[in-house]
Amino acid sequence: MALGFIGTGVMGTGIINNLLKAGHHVTVYNRTQSKADEVISHGAVWADTPAQVAQQADIVFSMVGYPQDVEDVWTRDDGIFAGAKPGSILVDMTTSTPHLAEQLAQTGGDLGFKVLDAPVSGGDIGAKSGTLTIMVGGEADVFEAVKPVFESIGQQIVHVGSAGKGQHMKMSNNIGVAATVITMAESLVYAKAAGLDLEMAYNVWRKGAAGSWSIDNYTPRVLKGDFAAGFYVKHLLKDLRIALDAAKEMDIDLPNTALAEKLFAKLSVDHGDEGVQAIVKLWAVFSS
Repeated sequence: MALGFIGTGVMGTGIINNLLKAGHHVTVYNRTQSKADEVISHGAVWADTPAQVAQQADIVFSMVGYPQDVEDVWTRDDGIFAGAKPGSILVDMTTSTPHLAEQLAQTGGDLGFKVLDAPVSGGDIGAKSGTLTIMVGGEADVFEAVKPVFESIGQQIVHVGSAGKGQHMKMSNNIGVAATVITMAESLVYAKAAGLDLEMAYNVWRKGAAGSWSIDNYTPRVLKGDFAAGFYVKHLLKDLRIALDAAKEMDIDLPNTALAEKLFAKLSVDHGDEGVQAIVKLWAVFSS
């Protein structure tokens, strides 16, 4: 299929590479062109603006950093809406706000486009391996039309409801991610302070009741001193703040999430561009 993809960061690069492996023709744009070099070397075609990407594609995907970035690449004069062909399917895979997802779906529908919100979970590992969980909001028939493409990049692909519901599902997911990352960090901090063998402790946790995706995937990185971002600290902080804003609107209290926001806000001051496993650096035993 003729696909467009806007955003060639850590996640976008893995996704685009898998789309190319599946035989799709992919046109790409990124704010910093050099960050698209890898996917271009694998066969992706560069376009100078989001509008030019949309002109070349039947389905356009975006995965950028923040809600304001989504709004920019979709609505600016040379954005996705400006270039999309009538009847195009437009999919935002950024973790963004439910309100913005609803607005994009409304605007897109008024302009003659079909719009989905489809945030993902699985980090850089899932993006590279094509095993992402994809949470999709929007019309069911549009979801079914895009599902074969999603199957090139994801393992669990779920239509969760109307526009914006994909983002709500992602918020519920990342509330759990934050909690398990912090729990992993505290387990490591305690074990190190107690003089335990950390490799042994890791194997005990992951094979028992303490096991989690965060234990399996982030603990080995911490033990190797690898704090490169598969999931940026600054992006999880953004997600937690979106979740807390939505919770306030729904009149629910999320005390653990509020604590997580405070911890990741503190971490983000010096480590915002590192991976979320850097949370261990808030404790002195891992800060050196």
